[in-house]
Amino acid sequence: MATDLLLKEIAAYAADYKVESEEALRIAQYVLMDSIGTAMLALRFPECAKHIGPVVPGAVLPGGARVPGTRYELDPVHAAFNIGTLIRWLDYNDTWLAAEWGHPSDNLGSILAVADYVSRARLAEGGTPLTMREVLEAAVKAHEIQGVLALNHSFNGVGLDHVLLVRIASAAVATALLGGSASEIEGALSNAWLDGAALRTYRHAPNTGSRKSWAAGDATSRAVRHALMALNGEMGYDTPLTAEKWGFQDVLFKGQPLALARPLGTYVMENVLFKISFPAEFHAQTAVECAFALHEAVRGRLADIAEVTITTHRSAIRIIDKKGPLHNPADRDHCLQYMVAAALIHGTLTAEHYEDEAAADPRIDELRAKMTVEHDEGYSRDYLDPEKRSIANALRIKFKDGTESEKIVCEYPIGHRRRRGEGLPKVITKCESNLLTRFPRKRTAKMIEAGFDSERLQRMPVTAFMAMFVI
Repeated sequence: MATDLLLKEIAAYAADYKVESEEALRIAQYVLMDSIGTAMLALRFPECAKHIGPVVPGAVLPGGARVPGTRYELDPVHAAFNIGTLIRWLDYNDTWLAAEWGHPSDNLGSILAVADYVSRARLAEGGTPLTMREVLEAAVKAHEIQGVLALNHSFNGVGLDHVLLVRIASAAVATALLGGSASEIEGALSNAWLDGAALRTYRHAPNTGSRKSWAAGDATSRAVRHALMALNGEMGYDTPLTAEKWGFQDVLFKGQPLALARPLGTYVMENVLFKISFPAEFHAQTAVECAFALHEAVRGRLADIAEVTITTHRSAIRIIDKKGPLHNPADRDHCLQYMVAAALIHGTLTAEHYEDEAAADPRIDELRAKMTVEHDEGYSRDYLDPEKRSIANALRIKFKDGTESEKIVCEYPIGHRRRRGEGLPKVITKCESNLLTRFPRKRTAKMIEAGFDSERLQRMPVTAFMAMFVI
């Protein structure tokens, strides 16, 4: 029986592709450090911190994979859950927008856990650890697998959550990092697809909740389990996607075929979007930038506002256009109107603005009640245009006396490839600020120096890199 073509293509790429794009490796370095910083910031929040550590008390693995910002050493399956959850918790890591949405740096949960586990095991046996160059190459590949699959497949369109793609990408690169062959990667991938997919229920009213913040960690963890099982000789399956009646396509994807929209290379890492200045669901990033631009003009006239018009694209309307009560931080950071209101009021937006205390400010809901969200067909076209990949929003405010603000339009957020020159220095600043929430200033300075020095980082053993973040 012929193996599904998609499995073979992904496995061959994960096993054999040589990453030669210097731009992709440079952006991967920034993605890595940005994700570590975001993970450290997440540890400040008790609802996140309660998930960190062994799955049951005492279930540690001395010499295992380390969890940054802690003293935990865990088996790589649960370490991947820990790291993936930390990176994703605040909705502050990188983003990819296409027919499907997602956050490719979620895969660093599996990559860092497996790389540290393999490297420490090698050292214990007198061998050589992996280098951070190999980690960056794995990140490029995971981004590419997840992102290219997202280009032409809308899993959200059939009610499935995008963390499915984290599990697929992580299964491929984790198996490769463990030393697996293309055949073993195919086996791990087949089982990852056979897991099916999580429902998006926890991302939408009336069930929006904190699972959306640990779902990616769960996906990376499952991927590592499949990788380890494949290396232990567990069988794979030839047609998990295309099997008639029982395969993924027929059961969960309405019979639609799954196929790569473009050859796998380095496209996704080169074009990935950073969340730099504030944590917010990415479809709202440019809307928040517009609100910042209007803050000075309106902060003394909030009571005089009659109407706020947000002009946006179809994807934003689909997932973050929310009216009515918002019940928790997970609900608020996925509400376009809430984010714009908070940004207009404060002129800034932080993770704390989604917490209950900040949300109790009556001005936020008063502004939300005055908001109208309208669709611009051109914005939606440019969002899908591979030459543009814009995420446009516009904002205009009308006052009770009949006057209006100027219409502020922002097509490309600061984390976009078109704004790399402006954005990348701010990634360093963001990372430093986040690391300082967990580490002393002198130690943070050493982390920044090592992490953003390309040649030094690529040569660094994984064990040395992970040791920098042990408390």
